[in-house]
Amino acid sequence: MPTLLDTPLPWRPRRRLARLGDALTPLLRRPGFVLAVALVLFALLAALAPGLFSHFDPYATQPAQMLQAPGAQHWFGTDELGRDLYTRVVYGARLSMLAALGAVGLALLCGLGLGILSGFIGGRLDAAIMRLVDVLLALPGLLLALAIVTAIGFGTLPVAIAVGVGIIPGFARTTRAEVLRVKTLPYVEAARLAGASWGSTLLRHVLPNAWGPVAVLATLDVGAAILATAGLSFLGFGAEPPAAEWGTLIANGRQFLITAPWVSLLPGLFVVLVVFSLNHIARTLEETQR
Repeated sequence: MPTLLDTPLPWRPRRRLARLGDALTPLLRRPGFVLAVALVLFALLAALAPGLFSHFDPYATQPAQMLQAPGAQHWFGTDELGRDLYTRVVYGARLSMLAALGAVGLALLCGLGLGILSGFIGGRLDAAIMRLVDVLLALPGLLLALAIVTAIGFGTLPVAIAVGVGIIPGFARTTRAEVLRVKTLPYVEAARLAGASWGSTLLRHVLPNAWGPVAVLATLDVGAAILATAGLSFLGFGAEPPAAEWGTLIANGRQFLITAPWVSLLPGLFVVLVVFSLNHIARTLEETQR
């Protein structure tokens, strides 16, 4: 009887695609999940190609149309300089999403490294790494980010680095816990008894089976990073005006909350929807893994 190893190579990608399709089918039957994915995809596409979603210039000022209410021509209204607010939200996705993804990428890279070393090697190295992680966890995330961005300078990249450092401990602790769980399973011990090296065991058996909770945490932390980067930009640590950035857009409308509340309200509502969508995706993926 032919085994999977005897199957011709072209069929293996098809089997993997079939398994992926079987896993995605129940998720696609959930309207909330589909809506959340669509909104996140819109934000990502807006970050990559904002010109596809608006024909206005995000930096062109039109004083005659300043502070116009939302309508058919300007979906989110206009700001204090007559710029189309919807266009600035769309173009602001580039800086905001890149900062959030950069922060999570930095935290994922460093947190995975620390968690793997701590959980797989153990001993004194584990104790030293965990004490460092405990110290970082004891510091409020926003306070730590403010201290870092003040030390290294203002701008989108410093904000991404500051936010990324603040979420490293979560990745380190989650990765360590999963590595400790997986490395004691029977098939890992069987691989070691069969003569597999520690490196081969780590790459082939431990990491692939410890990745699920880390991926869920990464999805959650993208939303947290968006809020953190928007908060730092709101405080004036992000990109300098007239750059379109979600936190900066919300901050610009503070002085018009009574006369033109949409200048802050609609960009803020969009950020909230994106963050809620990421959280919903992460929670749904977590449920499917149980």
